[in-house]
Amino acid sequence: MSNKAKKKKAGPSRMIRDERIRITLGIFLSLFALYLYLAFISYFFTWKTDQSFEWSRVFSGPGYTVDNWGGKFGAFLANRFINHWFGLASFLLPFILLVGGLRLINIRTFRIGKTVLNCLIGTILLSVLLSFVFGDAGGFLGSGPGGGHGYFLSEWIVSVLGKTGTVFLLAVLILAYLLYSFDFAMNRLLRLFRAHPSETQETGSGVAATVSGPVPDQPEERKGAEETLPVGSEPGEAGSESGEVASRDDASLHFTMRNAGTGAEVHGSAGEDDGSPPVEGEAGSAPTGTGGDGSTPAGADGIEMTVEKAGEGDTLNGEQDAVVENYDPTLDLSNYRLPSVELLDKHESPDTVVSEEELISNKNRIVETLGNYKIQIDKIKATIGPTVTLYEIVPAPGIRISKIKNLEDDIALSLSALGIRIIAPIPGRGTIGIEVPNRQPEIVSMRSVLSSRKFQESKFELPVALGKTISNETYVVDLTKMPHLLMAGATGQGKSVGLNAIIASLLYRKHPAQLKFVMIDPKKVELTLYNHIEKHFLAKLPDIEEPIVTDTRDVIRTLNSLTIEMDSRYNLLKTARVRNIKEYNEKFVARRLNPKEGHRYLPYIVMIVDEFADLIMTAGREIETPLARLAQLARAIGIHLVIATQRPSTNIITGSIKANFPVRIAFRVTSMMDSRTILDTPGANQLVGRGDMLILLGSDTTRLQCAFIDAHEIEGITNHIASQQSYPSAHLLPEYVDETAGEIDEFDPDERDDLFDKAARLVVEYQQGSTSLIQRKFSIGYNRAGRIIDQLESAGIVGPYEGSKARQVMFKDLISLEQFLDDNSGDKAQNF
Repeated sequence: MSNKAKKKKAGPSRMIRDERIRITLGIFLSLFALYLYLAFISYFFTWKTDQSFEWSRVFSGPGYTVDNWGGKFGAFLANRFINHWFGLASFLLPFILLVGGLRLINIRTFRIGKTVLNCLIGTILLSVLLSFVFGDAGGFLGSGPGGGHGYFLSEWIVSVLGKTGTVFLLAVLILAYLLYSFDFAMNRLLRLFRAHPSETQETGSGVAATVSGPVPDQPEERKGAEETLPVGSEPGEAGSESGEVASRDDASLHFTMRNAGTGAEVHGSAGEDDGSPPVEGEAGSAPTGTGGDGSTPAGADGIEMTVEKAGEGDTLNGEQDAVVENYDPTLDLSNYRLPSVELLDKHESPDTVVSEEELISNKNRIVETLGNYKIQIDKIKATIGPTVTLYEIVPAPGIRISKIKNLEDDIALSLSALGIRIIAPIPGRGTIGIEVPNRQPEIVSMRSVLSSRKFQESKFELPVALGKTISNETYVVDLTKMPHLLMAGATGQGKSVGLNAIIASLLYRKHPAQLKFVMIDPKKVELTLYNHIEKHFLAKLPDIEEPIVTDTRDVIRTLNSLTIEMDSRYNLLKTARVRNIKEYNEKFVARRLNPKEGHRYLPYIVMIVDEFADLIMTAGREIETPLARLAQLARAIGIHLVIATQRPSTNIITGSIKANFPVRIAFRVTSMMDSRTILDTPGANQLVGRGDMLILLGSDTTRLQCAFIDAHEIEGITNHIASQQSYPSAHLLPEYVDETAGEIDEFDPDERDDLFDKAARLVVEYQQGSTSLIQRKFSIGYNRAGRIIDQLESAGIVGPYEGSKARQVMFKDLISLEQFLDDNSGDKAQNF
């Protein structure tokens, strides 16, 4: 195509992009819609007088007048629309012009496509309905309230279907119009036919539990405002084909509710499957000597005997065996109600809209900076997210990608922004992305994420709603597919909020019989809010009083107990001849496994660890070994790990940990090395903080804004759960006995370690009784250092174990220690 043809083809589009033409056209359409409303309203009062007017003289001289407020042209249009065509339903048509005109002047009200479709269909349907109900109403408004078109259609339908058939047809059409045009009508209607959430939850199946309680109007998912910004344009010229720059409030992603009746979605409800065996049909052919209906001929006594052939599930006397229903693990707490989204705050942030000036300013600075280095670009597209805006650029042919990537700091300097990140290239798009933080970042509330249709309609076993992407889409993943998650980031960047978002997502979708948490919190303050739901959702060792594990020794015992539980579950799967927990629970629910043989329903177990680095520092290999074993094997039997740490260093996140945690989340870190430790790539050091994060899922890295949930919201959720009926106690894990637990009491001074005396002098000199100190100074393993510290405790040199704190040293100086050693060491002291 020649250049002239291209310019000629782009002419109308260029005219529409002209802000002056667009605003003029928008004002004209808006005012014309108001003019039509004025003429239509006036027609109610002046139609009898204006009926005598000759409509062919609309554009004649001033000698011919009408009473309509819109003049002769208004009277002509009102007569056409109301009298000849659609009657009162004509009031819907100017609304299309009004919405379109407001949209052209950047006032977004309704989606133009949906508005046109709804108004056109509604006009025709309403005109037929009014004519069917009122007829011509004695010539009211000329042809009646339905207009000439509506009257003709209604009379024709009545002649074909009759009045009763017409009523049924109109009822069906009106119901279908309301369902497919207005989401709230569909939601309310579906609630009438939808069973209660407690009845729809089937453990081990793919049926997703719905959120109970009054659900507010669902916020529409906002799709990122994607805008093509022509290079060199000024504010007001940039835009899409309609010529405007869309903000996040304007660009809405409208989802269409899927109907369960279409088969695309299956909702579990009472009465769908009563568990009875299928009936294979009538009894077989009658036996020899009987009639065709199975009855024997009358005997000599005249009494007729009927013989029924027993089919599957029938007895010889015709009585059917008792139907065995599926096992329901939720019956123990049958009245349990899932939390409502009303317990969560909206966290509205009204001043976070990205303005057109900000978009154009950033675009011009990017173009100018690249132009200074002789880098020409063809096109820029902006996608506005809650925290950052993604500018996708298409470089001119011959431009090397590495040349643009090396200008990261220069672009950050020109934009005066912190956290510029360049993605070169964006996978699957053939463009280069520049992520620029918004001046006023938006808070993504947990309520908007949990009330989204993507989360509520998800069929995941353990759905987790983490937040929203750059394109403002709710990001929902399945924890069972991960199968474990590693979170890392600097202090105060959102790790604890991320953990709470994961826990809240699971609490909003699972019954206490289907899910249990093992919570480990060395800091003792982050997870204490979940103490209230101990008897509903938490699992612990039998001899531990607190449900939240805080002591390092209890952590070691808990991890080893989980490995025992893992081995026990694998034995159950082996005897049941299944490969994973989902198949096992489905078999158990169908009563194909005998509880007398040791089989039981297996809930999912999610272990939450906050501040993993502290555990590694205090216990080291005793923590890492059972943890690595769980990460390698526990996926198939429903045990999943979520670990968070603020120290993403190689001695904390070791190779064995990274190999078994393929899904990792990185919040903002302070150095590129930390980012490479977590994600194997840089980028986490360029995040803006406050929930801004990167998630590595497979080979794809996605930027998200983590959903925010405050402490009082968590307290409201836990109080709602705790106020309901619970189990007698928390879920008990298998008992684990530490093999070294009795070493201290059975310590023999003659069998003490060779380094005992040196270790005693060391702890007294430093006044710090810790295993790590002995380990470092003598270059020995953790296990040997632990035995020495136990021997020191038995000898009375150091105090008892106090968690992550160093033990108290009982001797204040070396002189008193030497005297103690001389009195108790005997010949052993002469070796030193």
